[in-house]
Amino acid sequence: MMYVTFFVFLRFKKKQISHTMRTKYIDLISQTYEFPQEEFHVEEGELFFHDIPLMDIIKQYGTPLKITYLPKISQNIQRARRWFNVAFAKADYQGDYHYCYCTKSSHFEFVLTEVLKNDVHIETSSAFDLNLIETLYENGQFQKDNYIICNGFKRPQYIDNIATARDSGYENIIPVLDNKAEFDQLNKKVQSKCKLGIRIAAEEEPRFDFYTSRLGIRYNDIIPFYEEKIKQNPKFELKMLHFFINTGINDTSYYWNELSRCVNLYCDLKKICPELDSLNIGGGLPIKTALSFDYDYEYMIEEIVSQIKTICTRENVKEPHIFTEFGSYTVGEASAVLYSVLQQKRQNDRELWNMIDSSFMTTLPDTWAMNQQFIILAVNNWDREYERVFLGGLTCDSHDYYNSEANLNAVFLPKITCDTPCEEGQEGDVQYIGLFNTGAYQEAVGGYGGVQHCLTPAPKHIIITKDEDGELVTKLFAKEQSYKSMLKILGY
Repeated sequence: MMYVTFFVFLRFKKKQISHTMRTKYIDLISQTYEFPQEEFHVEEGELFFHDIPLMDIIKQYGTPLKITYLPKISQNIQRARRWFNVAFAKADYQGDYHYCYCTKSSHFEFVLTEVLKNDVHIETSSAFDLNLIETLYENGQFQKDNYIICNGFKRPQYIDNIATARDSGYENIIPVLDNKAEFDQLNKKVQSKCKLGIRIAAEEEPRFDFYTSRLGIRYNDIIPFYEEKIKQNPKFELKMLHFFINTGINDTSYYWNELSRCVNLYCDLKKICPELDSLNIGGGLPIKTALSFDYDYEYMIEEIVSQIKTICTRENVKEPHIFTEFGSYTVGEASAVLYSVLQQKRQNDRELWNMIDSSFMTTLPDTWAMNQQFIILAVNNWDREYERVFLGGLTCDSHDYYNSEANLNAVFLPKITCDTPCEEGQEGDVQYIGLFNTGAYQEAVGGYGGVQHCLTPAPKHIIITKDEDGELVTKLFAKEQSYKSMLKILGY
């Protein structure tokens, strides 16, 4: 009798446990991460992004859909400015801080309009950037005393545009020399006295195929080059040293070593070049690519400022003004791409493929070009059980898929209840998903408005902002690309 009672008790306990098991998608996310988070929360099984009800947006515009939430851009600029101001105060740092926006991360007019609301400067990388700036000036959005930091390898048109800009009154345009030959080219074209910068060829981490960056002038050549070419030329004054390593601003020995080398070179150069007064530490401030993202912005910025201050004090050199060129950090977290799952395919015993209604190669080219990973979340059906899946794009290219998150090496989504194409309102309503923080580089790399891979059309793109009352306002920026636009480009 005792044994029977114990057996019944075990069965009862197992039943109890089974009822309390957390197997829903919302359970998976909340158990795996700290959730909700600042930009994500869930209401009635549906996802909100920056308080935007994504299902409402999908019902209005459909999928595939790109969205850009403009207030996030200003928010990130102001945060970075605040971090630097605090760091300056703590270190009693005597220089100024200048936030420059890296235009190559996104050239869209609505992006630049939002960026320039925050009294920032601009970093360029090619000739046409300066034509863009001239348009902004004509529209009253950019002033001629703002800084323009001209990076990149400079072909003749870029040199011509720099010279034209300086001679037309852009007094704070600073061409940063990528190689020695650019100085001679500028010397031939520029008529007005021009400020100048030099980019240092930084050493990279061992994971790269090369040891030293292809960009810039090597350390040992900079001081001799200044003394030979720049020092005696009355048309130029060297104002800035620039450095950047490909891995960005991270708490590693490689970053701190390069920063130290750069600041020491600045001090050596400052002693023979009194007009030198600025250090440009480039971009590379990370953005959130996973829900587990953990980066101490305040610590990193305070440490950078402190190290620059310490080295300059030791060398008895006045600390420089600090410039940054944040691109991805400025715009990356403002955007998302939304898809619907067209169909689920079981290709073997272990692999389920959720086929989306677009192509990763068209909408998010970095996923296949450089294995970039983004935050991926279900938009709806958070109250369903979850399953592991692969995401497949529409094209027949072998690289058009997505199969892992940054920290999980897998993709988990709510279970699909129909294995044939689901229509809205049918049992097993359409599953919608979003890839988030996609606002940097994707449109430029993918060739926005051009010929797309397999002629898969670029999706609709909407802009979201807030009115004076704090209410969300949406605006259609671009319709889904038509076949006529692509055929015209192809010459038909």
